[in-house]
Amino acid sequence: MYHTYRSDLSQVRALVLQHAREAGLTEGRANDLVLAVSEVAANTLRHTQSSGTLAIWHDGDEVVCEVHDGGTISDPSVGTRKPPPDASGGHGLWLVRQVCDLVELTSDADGTTVRMHMSLRLPGGTG
Repeated sequence: MYHTYRSDLSQVRALVLQHAREAGLTEGRANDLVLAVSEVAANTLRHTQSSGTLAIWHDGDEVVCEVHDGGTISDPSVGTRKPPPDASGGHGLWLVRQVCDLVELTSDADGTTVRMHMSLRLPGGTG
């Protein structure tokens, strides 16, 4: 499933929630994934002049949401360390990395892609 956005993120959030529920994520983890994707998609609106594209898919193990836009990120490790409270940025990607099981970020001349993975099984082997 693909969706392009440039302003309103309500449809992005609704699509992620619907797909997460259909894939079998618990309500709490589905909401975490919505929060993560919303943060990344909001960065498109804040930091780029381009539209963003959301792709969502799942298999028997996980749900994956991928956001791509025309912006670039100079520090691919952004969000791997908690930013100080007075930092002007970086909180969103840190939060995304906290709630998702795996976050892959690539950024080059073609733009930035953030791929967020959420396991269908709860941490600890249950679910």
